Amino acid sequence: MADQGVNPGRRRFLTATTAVVGGAGAIAAAVPFIASWQPSARAQQAGAPVTVDISKLEPGQRLIEQWRGQPVWLIRRTPEQLAALSGEDARLRDPNSDNPEQQPEYAKNEYRSIKPEIAVLVGTCTHLGCSPLFRPELEPQPFDSQWKGGFYCPCHNSRFDMAGRVYEGVPAPTNLRVPPYHFEGDGRIVIGVDPEGAA
Repeated sequence: MADQGVNPGRRRFLTATTAVVGGAGAIAAAVPFIASWQPSARAQQAGAPVTVDISKLEPGQRLIEQWRGQPVWLIRRTPEQLAALSGEDARLRDPNSDNPEQQPEYAKNEYRSIKPEIAVLVGTCTHLGCSPLFRPELEPQPFDSQWKGGFYCPCHNSRFDMAGRVYEGVPAPTNLRVPPYHFEGDGRIVIGVDPEGAA
């Protein structure tokens, strides 16, 4: 029988085919492994920004949304509630919002907000994390005879004004936190993202 020799074209084809199949197998094995490094859909959703339509929020009303597992309050304050804020400074622990951990720089003002009439606050008491009651009435209350509207935590009697500033003499140590947020037009707020260009 004659020696037929080796077909170099066939050898190159088999070598290339084996390399391609091996590479595809390696990629197929690596994809699930690398994907396991990514946060789960639940974890991504927990930290994702939340867009809220506030176009139907009436003066004096509050809307509650969830962001990162926390309640976030969106409140449209009335002109009377805004006017009452300036008269409370002497009763407050941090009237000028000097604690930088409690609000972004763009919300360090008398109203602790981008637009005076819209408050955006994390709705957990800074004492033990309870959720204070919304008490917007500008009238004396059993827990405060000089009440000008705000938030009252019945667990340990902590009180906050309509800007989320904490009163003196209560267990809560700091103002309610203002989360990062910005407006998309007049009727939408995105919680979790600072305004463009904010420091």
